[in-house]
Amino acid sequence: MEDIKEGKLAKELDFVSHHVRTKLDELKRQEVNRLRTLIKAKQDIEGGNDIAVDHQALLKQFEYLNHMNPHTFEVDDLDRLIKSATKDLENYDKERHEEFKKYEMMKEHDRREHLKTLDDEERKKEEEHYEEMKKKHADHPKVNHPGSQNQLKEVWEEADGLDPEDFDPKTFFNLHDANGDGFFDEQELEALFTKELEKIYDPANEEDDMVEMEEERLRMREHVMNEVDSNKDRLVSLDEFLVATKKKEFLEPDSWETLEQNQAYTDEEMREFEEHLAQQEQDLNQKAVDLQKQRDELERQQDQLNAQKIELQQVSRKIHQVDNQVHPEQDAHPQENHAAPHDPHNTPQEHHEPQNQNLAQQGLPQVHQDLPPGHHEIPQDQHNLP
Repeated sequence: MEDIKEGKLAKELDFVSHHVRTKLDELKRQEVNRLRTLIKAKQDIEGGNDIAVDHQALLKQFEYLNHMNPHTFEVDDLDRLIKSATKDLENYDKERHEEFKKYEMMKEHDRREHLKTLDDEERKKEEEHYEEMKKKHADHPKVNHPGSQNQLKEVWEEADGLDPEDFDPKTFFNLHDANGDGFFDEQELEALFTKELEKIYDPANEEDDMVEMEEERLRMREHVMNEVDSNKDRLVSLDEFLVATKKKEFLEPDSWETLEQNQAYTDEEMREFEEHLAQQEQDLNQKAVDLQKQRDELERQQDQLNAQKIELQQVSRKIHQVDNQVHPEQDAHPQENHAAPHDPHNTPQEHHEPQNQNLAQQGLPQVHQDLPPGHHEIPQDQHNLP
């Protein structure tokens, strides 16, 4: 494991086949492109569309790849990848503990807030019920020290169905090395604690919290790893396991203190947590006020636009009314604008009569109907000849 952490294993990449190296090169190019896409997406979300992005500088935050060479996968990349994975594993348990602490503090905060909503009598009943559930949860069979002889013998007898008098550490190891690789990994170790956890937690019971059960499982696994994993590679080999079974801690262990005996947070941490929640609530309330102001302003602007729209519609109607008054005949008889063209050879006599009457009244010459060819109009005075 120390060779892995120090990067010595990475040098073995030089002996990998060309086909594998080509595949690694392609995977690295895909990963670099993925990271660049993520960076661009982040910039877009933060409103930096018009800002020049220095991808090389931003890629430095991803330590598991040599970003200066985005095309080929080299020994340095494998070394970085191994160290990054090791660091992630080391931080994993710490982060889980922090998340659990926040969970417990939030649960207590919610309980306190609920009590504030009750009257004195209801609050008293709720407190009594809470204390009763705590006592009921703590009333369970004795929990064996994780990784001790007693604990493993119980698994040997109840899970494996074997006689505890025939307990053999090597046989036990082989039985529970699920993948047969010669090591207990973290998941295989945690599986050994199921019987102990069932003594404390039952999903059917109101007083038992399954999130707490998983935290208890994590605590047990960490404890065994610290005692047995001598080379700190997060694996327990058969040799390490056999050495541990000969220690006093295995044969005569101390009692195991469960979670209810070890509060996950201090009073000071709880106080700081509630102050943080109060500040968050204040910030959210202020945001709500600001959003309401923005909403009111948008509604005011919408009202203005609606008023302008109504005003424009009224003006448009008035203009149309005035136009109708100025051109009433055009609006009333639009078909007159499309009269057929005049044919001088096919004009009925009645078309001339009204016009001739008007002209006669004014003492002007009258309009006569056109005569056919070869005919001449007889003068007016000749009509009176005998």
